[in-house]
Amino acid sequence: MNPLMLAACFGVSLLLTVGRSGAADDLVIADFEGETYGAWKITGDAFGAGPAHEPLPGQMNVEGFVGKGLVNSFHNGDGGTGTLTSPEFKLERPYLRFLIGGGQDAEKLSLNLLIGGKRVRSATGPNTQAGGSENLAQESWDVAEFVGQTAVIEVIDQATGGWGHLNVDQIVQTDKKPPGLLVNARREFKIEQPLLNLPIKTGGPKRNVALLVDGKLVVRNEIELADGEPDWWAPMDVSAWKGKTITLQVDKLPEDSHGLTAIEPAGSLRGSDAVYHEPLRGQFHFSPKRGWNNDPNGLVFYNGEYHMFFQHNPYGWGWGNMHWGHAVSPDMVRWTELGDVLAPDEMGPMFSGSAVVDWKNTSGFGEGGEPPLVLIYTAAGNPTVQCLAYSTDGRKFTKYSGNPVVKQITGGNRDPKVFWHEPTQKWVMTLYVELDKVHTIHFFTSPNLKDWTEVSKTDGFFECPDFFELAVDGNNNNRKWVLTAASSEYMVGSFDGIRFTPETPKLKGHLGAGFYAAQTFSDIPANDGRRIQIGWFQTPTPGMPFNQAMTVPLELKLTGTPEGPRLTWNPVAELETLRATPKVIEVVNLTPGQANPLSGLKAEQVELRASFEPGTAKEVVFMVRGATIVYDVLKQELVVNQQRAPAPLQNGKQELTILCDRNGLEVFASDGLTYVPLPFLPKLNDTAVSIEAKGGAAKILKLEAFELKSAWNPEQ
Repeated sequence: MNPLMLAACFGVSLLLTVGRSGAADDLVIADFEGETYGAWKITGDAFGAGPAHEPLPGQMNVEGFVGKGLVNSFHNGDGGTGTLTSPEFKLERPYLRFLIGGGQDAEKLSLNLLIGGKRVRSATGPNTQAGGSENLAQESWDVAEFVGQTAVIEVIDQATGGWGHLNVDQIVQTDKKPPGLLVNARREFKIEQPLLNLPIKTGGPKRNVALLVDGKLVVRNEIELADGEPDWWAPMDVSAWKGKTITLQVDKLPEDSHGLTAIEPAGSLRGSDAVYHEPLRGQFHFSPKRGWNNDPNGLVFYNGEYHMFFQHNPYGWGWGNMHWGHAVSPDMVRWTELGDVLAPDEMGPMFSGSAVVDWKNTSGFGEGGEPPLVLIYTAAGNPTVQCLAYSTDGRKFTKYSGNPVVKQITGGNRDPKVFWHEPTQKWVMTLYVELDKVHTIHFFTSPNLKDWTEVSKTDGFFECPDFFELAVDGNNNNRKWVLTAASSEYMVGSFDGIRFTPETPKLKGHLGAGFYAAQTFSDIPANDGRRIQIGWFQTPTPGMPFNQAMTVPLELKLTGTPEGPRLTWNPVAELETLRATPKVIEVVNLTPGQANPLSGLKAEQVELRASFEPGTAKEVVFMVRGATIVYDVLKQELVVNQQRAPAPLQNGKQELTILCDRNGLEVFASDGLTYVPLPFLPKLNDTAVSIEAKGGAAKILKLEAFELKSAWNPEQ
């Protein structure tokens, strides 16, 4: 059968690639780029009517396939079963290569080569436990002994339960021997330096990399080890084993890969000179030196420092390998990253949680009169449970030997937020639980952080709860409790130590985009008394060795309105320490066509504050590094790069604050009732700032513009 007839028979496009000199062209058996499987035969419900072109409902992100489509037997989740069988074809090359991923079960979940109805070659996926990756990796078969014979490809999914599905793509006959696959490749290191620098290829195949000490598994991560030239280097802290010999073991590695041999012991991060100088690095928004971050965890003030723990993948640009990263700051503006304090273990990856200072040492973790800093986190294995770790110096943490302290309620219960409730002399935990397909926050109490009793629940909130008390308009005789969660929607009400009683409907929190899973600091000194929040700022940084960031610290207050008490957000005063020489304009009437009052101001990082009465203007327009921030007077709305948000005038005027960094905008209006965060990458050469009125004149009461210095590099 010639190649064109073969392609038509299989219902796929045929790709011909030139092999090495003297070798025949590759023959693509199937690339699964069509809407259907063509002449392939389908049984059961696992494979759907055609190739998948994106992750299927309920599935993690699928990576590593070629083009737009692949075989994915997750069409009915892990419960679906069936087979997918190709038409007959002639084996014309000595090797068959393919991409495969998904679950591992050699009998029930496999890609098979059949000759004469008998299985002569077989492969299965890599995953057997919760977590894992949907990444496809290349494998191959030597089929030289069968050349000239007629064969059939068969994909079987008879597995159910976790990882009961298979991913397959790009089945190719080739004359060129694919690199062999090294299984459980190992390299030993005598630890004399504190770090191992690992070569990373963003988007490359994910390999299971195990760290073994004295032959025992310490931690396992999925890492995109670079086979060739890396995109960046990730540091692995091995200082705890100084003087010992450790082993790194990689589950599968092409025999021509340099991923393991390129790893280098070092005293510092390779490429550290460029850290914090990268073109897309936020200069007053926290981001880790390397890797991915998401949720802030365990915001706490302890031993004179602000501590921020956070969800961290130290070995990848994308989500995965959830550790707790750790940074400290004297002012919540200038952060020093200390390294990861919680790594995945036998209970699973380290998901979100909180931190408290156990001033009364109810847990017994304190030593020498020092109150312990206690982390409360989710171990997201199977089952999903809540655990503790503790420290008496804020640097070294020990996981509690009695973990877990809260067992699984339903699969995926997570994100414990804990605080001390003085009136009842008990700890209170809020925990996200999906119960009978309803999102709920369960409330627990404990005398000692170790023994927890469920006492109540509130419906309607998803993930990452936070719960705190605020005075309305600063009146301590009128204090209310605020329950919020990942979306920043919130309710205001009362709390008696057992049950939260809402007094408002669920209210909108932020009015922008890219803001999620915010948490507030615990144990702020009483003489400060502020409630300060930081959120995950979802700011992609393509091409960088880090990804995502945190918002600026936000001071929260409860303000009385005709509709009832409402949250307000404003940047903390500490950010003012980054201000360079301001440009200040006092009272001025701004008319259409007037020259830009801010002409001449050029800045990479900008803080702009404006107080104005709209007058006859229809719009007051600010341009900041290419971003457009419009106050629509008629609708009393703020429009930030097309993102609309209500922003009512307060006593006939508008107070506006705009913060612009290399990775995003945060805009505040209506005395903080309107908060619009927005990921945004300014053009590198556009540093202009301007203001104009349209449709009439506006009265500018005060206009201040500041270039902000870098929190990382004071000289910038």
